[in-house]
Amino acid sequence: MKQLTLPSGRTIPILGQGTWNMGEDPAARAAEVAALRLGLQLGMNLIDTAEMYGEGGAEEVVGEAIAGRRDGVYLVSKVYPHNASRAGVRAACDRSLRRLGTDRLDLYLLHWRGGVPLAETLDAFQRLKDEGKILDYGVSNFDLDDMLEAAALPAGAGIAANQVLYNLAQRGIEWDLLGWCRERGIPVMAYSPLESSPSEQAGLLGRPQLRAVAARHGRTPAQIALAWLLRQKGVVTIPKAVRLEHVRANSEALDIELSAEDLAQLDAGFAPPQRRRPLAMR
Repeated sequence: MKQLTLPSGRTIPILGQGTWNMGEDPAARAAEVAALRLGLQLGMNLIDTAEMYGEGGAEEVVGEAIAGRRDGVYLVSKVYPHNASRAGVRAACDRSLRRLGTDRLDLYLLHWRGGVPLAETLDAFQRLKDEGKILDYGVSNFDLDDMLEAAALPAGAGIAANQVLYNLAQRGIEWDLLGWCRERGIPVMAYSPLESSPSEQAGLLGRPQLRAVAARHGRTPAQIALAWLLRQKGVVTIPKAVRLEHVRANSEALDIELSAEDLAQLDAGFAPPQRRRPLAMR
């Protein structure tokens, strides 16, 4: 698995597994655990979760999936903005570690900006890093203005990643944020790489240009959409899957090489941004 180097010098895999909406239905737990374990077997060793997902339920699912194999997993979680004070971050991190059954997170992110001063949150992250509870820290849903503000703070130099919505249909970050992060070696983690709701996914995967490229390669539109992200410099992709066939298909996207013709056709169907837009969020 190809890795990106973080500002700290540590590395992060370019393809992982998301867990949004996991941990909400007890009847689905066994399938969710099985999907994550298959992903690990296929080399998708990054697992992204958050205390928000299922109010800790997703972290419990991840904890079960990685039991006995923690050292082979790159583990990411996120803290609620209302828990982002000095004391709140510490307590939230401890709860996440208990649910995950581990003593450390590879990467800990502020899920989105809230009312707590950013300097306070980043200082709390740095303290957790100094103690070894987290190895790196970062942010999520930060636009360029947010990143500029964060980078100017005392602990801003430690920001290791920014997790944002990015896919073929949502390319707004290409106007300025993506380039800014690339210049500084800060990976962008693309969440919802295949969109979120059924209608959004249908709008993405049903686009004629994407389907034409998929047919040319003998692959699914979803695999081509993931391959497009995987070729982007400085981008980590975290699709979520529960069905085992989807997990395998996500893994196989690593093997797809898109041609100049493919890329031109995708640009025709999903135009790059022509102006700055507000950061898209889900």
